[in-house]
Amino acid sequence: MIFSDNTRIDRVNADGDVGGPVLVVRDLTIEFPAAGGSTLTPVNGIDLDIMPREIVAIVGESGSGKSLTARSLLRLVPEPGRIARGRIELQGRDLANLSEREMRRVRGRRIAMVFQDPMTALNPVQSIGAQIAEIIRLHDNVQSSDLRRRVIALLERVGIADAANRARNYPHEFSGGMRQRSVIAMAVANNPAVLIADEPTTALDVTVQDQIMGLLRDLNRTAGTSILLISHNLAVVASLCSRIIVMYAGRVVEEAPTATVFAAPEHPYTWSLLRSVPRVDKVAERLRTIEGQPPNPQDMPTGCKFHPRCAFAEPRCAISEPPLEEIATNHRVRCWVMMRNARSGQR
Repeated sequence: MIFSDNTRIDRVNADGDVGGPVLVVRDLTIEFPAAGGSTLTPVNGIDLDIMPREIVAIVGESGSGKSLTARSLLRLVPEPGRIARGRIELQGRDLANLSEREMRRVRGRRIAMVFQDPMTALNPVQSIGAQIAEIIRLHDNVQSSDLRRRVIALLERVGIADAANRARNYPHEFSGGMRQRSVIAMAVANNPAVLIADEPTTALDVTVQDQIMGLLRDLNRTAGTSILLISHNLAVVASLCSRIIVMYAGRVVEEAPTATVFAAPEHPYTWSLLRSVPRVDKVAERLRTIEGQPPNPQDMPTGCKFHPRCAFAEPRCAISEPPLEEIATNHRVRCWVMMRNARSGQR
């Protein structure tokens, strides 16, 4: 992990290999103009690394900045928003400094994205096969016969039965799970180094969710694709990801290996999130709600952005915002009062 421009701590990935990150993001900040000449900053100072063959999750409530962060990595910030500052280095190349023409050569080839709603991500008047073929042709000069073989192979790879015939179908002729598989096939058509999956199981039933997660896991293992998963589903995250990044109000508030986050969360927001959903290892524990609402970007609280909702806040939490600091190997927290202190009765 890199904590500054001058310090690098290599992480051991899921396969036991040690090496540098495939994706490095530093101080990523996104701004939108607001009324009266003011500026909204829904994503502020994001740092993250993704290692080769690693699956990392970003979790947090709606409005925490997860999807906007993910879209910015492909330079797809919706207008009139813009990347105000920061580096987005993919395999050593800073995407933030590329022209749009150069970015089109990278997008879909070296880094790709699976969007939340496959029905809106697909063209309703083009067949599934034609849409996958278009993605391949954008980045590769392929003859028609080879192109059709690649399209069918991709559909088979993501578990579409009778792929040769189903490639002629249109999106409305596919089920929700099949549409999601098709979008994944488009995303991995050119073997990207990094795949961003933004809520890939939204509106799917539990069995289909499990199939989609299994598909992502297989892609990671067989193709070596690094995956950044955006999700609300902590059960999915626990089963798939090796590391979790927790976001709140456009900031990273905690980052740690998955086992650490579930066993010993240190930020009160992470602790509260885990206690707001059912867990098989906590069947006797009553579910808790997080009081209040996430802050409005137009009216951010001073100090720690979570302090108005935090049961453990102390006076300085309302005055100054804590830095994101390493408290253990590969474990960073942005908090003045961590859960270890609350649990030990020091407060």
